[in-house]
Amino acid sequence: MRFSLQFNRRTRGYLHRAAGALTLAVFLFVNAAEVCPPLHAWLHGGSIPDDDDCAVVAIALGHVDAGICDVPPVMPVHWVEIETRREIYAFVVIDKNLPPGRAPPFFSVS
Repeated sequence: MRFSLQFNRRTRGYLHRAAGALTLAVFLFVNAAEVCPPLHAWLHGGSIPDDDDCAVVAIALGHVDAGICDVPPVMPVHWVEIETRREIYAFVVIDKNLPPGRAPPFFSVS
């Protein structure tokens, strides 16, 4: 089933800003929990387990893989060359008069 939800430009701008602000807030909160052990313990409900593999520890140890996209940069077009159209004729008209009763050879190539 297809669901289309369209917003106008102003609403999309508000949604983009809100998503960016929320992402920044979550990132700063996780970084604060990395620096402050009581906040990290509060996230776990009181004590940090020995085999902790949460997002705070992953960021602190650098176990976050960032996706790298190899996209070639778009090169600007400095010059556009427009060539003239070449006309190709299927039949070549030859201005050569043959004497009466005489025709060109069958396999002639002109």
